Amino acid sequence: MATIISHSAEETRALGRDWGQQAESAMVFALAGELGAGKTQLVKGIALGLGIPGRVHSPTFALVNAYAGGRLPLFHLDLYRLDSLEQIIDAGLEEYLAPLGVAVIEWADRWPDLERRVPGRLRRVHLETLSPTERRIAYEDSRA
Repeated sequence: MATIISHSAEETRALGRDWGQQAESAMVFALAGELGAGKTQLVKGIALGLGIPGRVHSPTFALVNAYAGGRLPLFHLDLYRLDSLEQIIDAGLEEYLAPLGVAVIEWADRWPDLERRVPGRLRRVHLETLSPTERRIAYEDSRA
């Protein structure tokens, strides 16, 4: 597992931008970490790297925000309000595990057996708050 220390929200977005520039269609980013750890900042960076125009914000109440206009579409999922696999399935979110574009799932640790369910490339990312400005970002790819 690779680890990066980000010293600011700008550095977290820059990491996401690099990942977005390298992302391929059907890639899924699974983000985990406590509130305020920088998950949404990372998603904003991925959107920048994909060339997505406009404002990116967390879909906490909508569950999914879809963004077009970039090199690939971006599907931004937020599982914060969901407590079980049944709720995730009932919400119709399984289709985003093989996206025609890139999917980013915040609170991905709420989705049991996610790695087994993603047919393509999956990057698991854990963000941890070290200080008010520093974050430890650990990540690992599967099925490259």
